[in-house]
Amino acid sequence: MELLQCNCSSLRSATRTLSLAYDEVLRPSGLRLTQFSILARIAAVGPHPLNDLAEMLAMDRTTLGRNLKPLERDDLVCLEVGMDRRQRVINLTAAGRRALMRAKPLWETVNQRFEVKFGVGKAKTLRDTMKQIVKTGRELSAETVA
Repeated sequence: MELLQCNCSSLRSATRTLSLAYDEVLRPSGLRLTQFSILARIAAVGPHPLNDLAEMLAMDRTTLGRNLKPLERDDLVCLEVGMDRRQRVINLTAAGRRALMRAKPLWETVNQRFEVKFGVGKAKTLRDTMKQIVKTGRELSAETVA
């Protein structure tokens, strides 16, 4: 059988492998990379409705909800009622800010190690390419639904 050249499978393999490396370095903080990323995004943008945060993180709302449960349980984030009573707004708690600050130096270490091994310029190009891939993936999804 011919080996298939699947772009999605290649990306998933790369992200799983890199995520494991980040998770290992972040382990002493008690956060996984997905949790760190969510906390960092909330810290950067402030309180946001769940749907908007999911869009920013390129996650569906259900996946974001599953990822938020342990953060909420550990009092790192809190859900509040938005201006529209049906809307839920996610916010970082004081404990969440402290957890993020404890994890940030660990994240900086592994992120810098990646850039040294992979190349700073290539890492920036990779991030730019990934933004374009997210955009293209959203376009493909919209075409599929239409």
